Amino acid sequence: MIISTYKIWYDRRDCVFIEFLVEDSKDVNVNFEKSKFGFSCLSGTDNMKYSNEIDLFDSIDQDGSKHRRTDRSILCCLRKAASGKSWPRLTKDKAKLNWLSVDFNNWKDWEDDSEEDLSNYDRFSEMMGNMGGEDDLPDLDGADDVRFNSFFICIIKFSLIG
Repeated sequence: MIISTYKIWYDRRDCVFIEFLVEDSKDVNVNFEKSKFGFSCLSGTDNMKYSNEIDLFDSIDQDGSKHRRTDRSILCCLRKAASGKSWPRLTKDKAKLNWLSVDFNNWKDWEDDSEEDLSNYDRFSEMMGNMGGEDDLPDLDGADDVRFNSFFICIIKFSLIG
């Protein structure tokens, strides 16, 4: 059985970030196409298969896009083909998707930022370069706990409000 994984996303000047919340992932496959994005992996001891294919709001630079796996998630950085253009949503269609949510902890109105700031994409690329291969990953145990818990507290608050 193939399951669609829960995702959070946020927009920046040069990139769109998507985080797939899958713990203990393995056999991760990420496919960057010009206007489509594909993701699949196995998770857990029972090898549950997760798979998603997303028709994107706008086109991306396939060669400039990257992903990084941790024990708790897979973070993908999709380099925009048209830098500086805001994406009001991740998907081409305007439909409300129950498996996709905005990452409000990282969302920012970047349109007012100065050009002097180092872009998030450059920071992400630098981080990935410093990290090396998957065998060289630093111990990130607990690093995402605060962000992960904040995310679910936010979901609970929104469900209580309305």
